[in-house]
Amino acid sequence: MMKIDPLKILTRSEIRLVIADLKRKRRSINTRQNLIIFRLATCCGLRVSEIVGLKMANVKLNSQRPHIDVPAAIAKRRKARKVPLWWDAATLADLDQWKQERTTQGAKVGSPFVCSQASGNNSRTGKPSFGKPLTDRNAQMRFKTTIRVLGPERVEMLSIHCGRHSFVSHALAGGRTLAEIRDAAGHANVSTTSVYLHVVHDDDETVGSLFEF
Repeated sequence: MMKIDPLKILTRSEIRLVIADLKRKRRSINTRQNLIIFRLATCCGLRVSEIVGLKMANVKLNSQRPHIDVPAAIAKRRKARKVPLWWDAATLADLDQWKQERTTQGAKVGSPFVCSQASGNNSRTGKPSFGKPLTDRNAQMRFKTTIRVLGPERVEMLSIHCGRHSFVSHALAGGRTLAEIRDAAGHANVSTTSVYLHVVHDDDETVGSLFEF
């Protein structure tokens, strides 16, 4: 059975610190996008391949139950799923603001939700870089950049996939059911989800919204 290392789960305080740090630096377009990558990994539980494969049309915000459609084409085991965005108002607000910004940039329904923000042409292809999908490696590096505020030891220890583990752990600690989280995370069965039970311990006072501590 899979075993979760509690040290590879971001604590409530760490999540709050990372988000606050990114919002203080939101003057940069890359920093604003890094916040979205952190949200998608840590507050939505997306895998890195799903983050870079996500299209504008997959982020459904104009409904009573806003959610992310993770299509079979980018999902593990080709198992499509829906990730609820109504669990956390702050995550929903940040994703909504980013989608509006991408629309202002000219993004269409089939455009990447996160993408290269670089101006000029790609040195290898000679084609414009802006708007091109990020690679898995680039998204992983961006995640490392977002968590620098936690110090070098945590940066070394935590990968973007640790964000997914953190999502499941905190969603369980916040009162969502095993079945809900199984479906949101795309786990094969509830037994996989149940491994995360009791991984998170309170290091703060109270929990309001799931990822707004």
